[in-house]
Amino acid sequence: MGKLTVHALRAVLVVVLAGTVFVQALMVWALATDPEDGSLPLTPLRVITILGMASAQVALVCVWRLVTMVRRGTVFSDTAFRYVDVVIGAIVAAALVWFAVTALNAPGQRDDPGVTVIMGGVGVAILGVALIVLVLRMLLAQAVARDVEAAQMQAELDEVI
Repeated sequence: MGKLTVHALRAVLVVVLAGTVFVQALMVWALATDPEDGSLPLTPLRVITILGMASAQVALVCVWRLVTMVRRGTVFSDTAFRYVDVVIGAIVAAALVWFAVTALNAPGQRDDPGVTVIMGGVGVAILGVALIVLVLRMLLAQAVARDVEAAQMQAELDEVI
């Protein structure tokens, strides 16, 4: 992975992380100062937003660590699986948070249930991203196995020579 790619990805990660922290801070401030007017269940939506941002932050930190491992050439190790598993868990948590938002929003959409269906579809798409990352994890497992096999073959070859 090139230095420019690493720096660009890290810049994006920092901006997104800062944005999620900013949104969390706003939601905490709103929870403490802004009373509900009764039109929407604002307190649960704010808490759900805070939890959703936390799941995004967990995924961002794990991606940062994985990028660091790629840059150092240590990504083909058992440690990488831990980070990938956490990313998958964070994506599933984000999908569950989205489904909670959909459920809270659904009663207000009785006249137009299409919005709820679309929101449910977005939740399914988020779960699809988790499945894609799971497939990538399986590819990483195959690459690690090939790396171990190549190292063993190189050791055998070194003995012969």
